[in-house]
Amino acid sequence: MKSLLFLAFLLPTALQSPANLSAITQAMSQGDATTLGNYFDESVEVSILDKDDVYAKADAIGVVRQFFSQYRPSGWSTVHKGAARNNDSQYCIGNLTANGQTFRVYIYMKEKNGRQLIQELRFDRE
Repeated sequence: MKSLLFLAFLLPTALQSPANLSAITQAMSQGDATTLGNYFDESVEVSILDKDDVYAKADAIGVVRQFFSQYRPSGWSTVHKGAARNNDSQYCIGNLTANGQTFRVYIYMKEKNGRQLIQELRFDRE
């Protein structure tokens, strides 16, 4: 019973998603770095396989565009998503299929000026 109460308490928070999460995951599945970049903060930590750095927004878009040109996405599936209790930050974990490979993608967003903006984007080989 305690676990059921605990689950009932967390479920509403865990199911909330930013209004732009579907647009973000759609851009991810289509390999659309420009649209994805609309949700980047002014600086974004981007980690692609073994290369990790903090980039200005325009540079981050270029790095992601280069990844998408090398690994053309063919599918996306959301594995998990959640939010902080006060909804000031949210995350999404998904699997991106590209060139017959699967990448685990981590997206971390934080609220700035009333919008959820991507702070961190990670692509790890599955």
